[in-house]
Amino acid sequence: MECVSTTTVTTPAAGMTRTRTIVFAIAGGLAVGNLYWAQPLIEEIAGSLGVASSSAATLVTVTQIGYALGIFLVVPLGDVLNRRKLIPAVLAVSSLMLLGAAAPSFSLLLGALGGVGLTTVSAQLLSPLASELAAPEQRGRVVGTIASGALIGILLSRTVSGLVAEAFGWRAIYVIAAVLAVALAVVLYALIPRLEPREPIRYARLLGSVFTTVAQYRAVPPTLLISGLGFTVFSLFWTSLTFLLAAPPFSYSVGQIGLLGLAGLAGALAARRAGAIHDRGWSVPATGAALALLALSLAGAWLASGSIIGLIVIVILLDVAAQANLVLSQTRLLTLPGSARSRLNTAVVVSNFIGGAAGSAMSGPLWSAGGWTAVIFAALVLTLVALAVWSASRTRLAAVA
Repeated sequence: MECVSTTTVTTPAAGMTRTRTIVFAIAGGLAVGNLYWAQPLIEEIAGSLGVASSSAATLVTVTQIGYALGIFLVVPLGDVLNRRKLIPAVLAVSSLMLLGAAAPSFSLLLGALGGVGLTTVSAQLLSPLASELAAPEQRGRVVGTIASGALIGILLSRTVSGLVAEAFGWRAIYVIAAVLAVALAVVLYALIPRLEPREPIRYARLLGSVFTTVAQYRAVPPTLLISGLGFTVFSLFWTSLTFLLAAPPFSYSVGQIGLLGLAGLAGALAARRAGAIHDRGWSVPATGAALALLALSLAGAWLASGSIIGLIVIVILLDVAAQANLVLSQTRLLTLPGSARSRLNTAVVVSNFIGGAAGSAMSGPLWSAGGWTAVIFAALVLTLVALAVWSASRTRLAAVA
């Protein structure tokens, strides 16, 4: 079966205007936020559905695995299909999955959240589209802005879901998110410009070309590894933080735990600045600096485990470091020449969310085995591995920075 585009030729109006950039950022934030509604609600859902906390923690893992599959199976279609139709359609299907997440049993919720992960991929269709529409000298800034929207979605999702759960129960957030997804589908259909048709490619060949595209560029494999390890640490930290804050001496409610996500909004600012740093040609040294800050933040998180003020400071620093690393990695790949940006974005996001799923999956066993100390030690080891890869690959990375 061939994927054939029926779009028309690009017009001057197809550039990345300020309005398009902002709406793309909002849509990306909602889409990625759908992956994390459950993160601060783990204890609440466990109590509501009568399962262990460690079992409830698998909800985040399953959602991220579904997301990685969705990125691999759906996002490459952005290189061949009419994105003006594809992106709203994906949002509409995602809204149905979100409604299904208001489930009466744990098994149904688990399946529904796997479906949410599989379909909430519009952010990763929008980033390559924005990179294509943007002028070369503004590409890093535009991609950074959209990435910052996605990061705001990740961070605010914890705060919003916690507050909504306290007021209306944990299921309400999924119903609200479903309604917003439908509204954004309508807005994006009106806002995405008509684009030139792409060469049709059979679906199986398209998926296979993700791997050949990765192999084509020497800078891609180390970039994927650095980015994926960074996201593993990010997910491990945030999922485990829920356990820390729910236990004595804090014993916080889901709403209080969710509010801590606001401290991480500094990471969204870092994402936007990271795009501008790439535009200035400083991508590679900035990546090393971000990884070093991530390692220092983890050491600080261990020292500040009993202080909420200390943890707030650490959350800010850690999110700045983690998000700068992610945006620099993604922007490097999206500036490579050719018409395979959606496939390169597929590679980096699949790598990230395999890492994210691994991080959330490790959180429960590590917490049970050694508490916060075990979590931080594992995260620090992963960060040092990423630093070692960066150090060994600087020449390759500089070739596309």
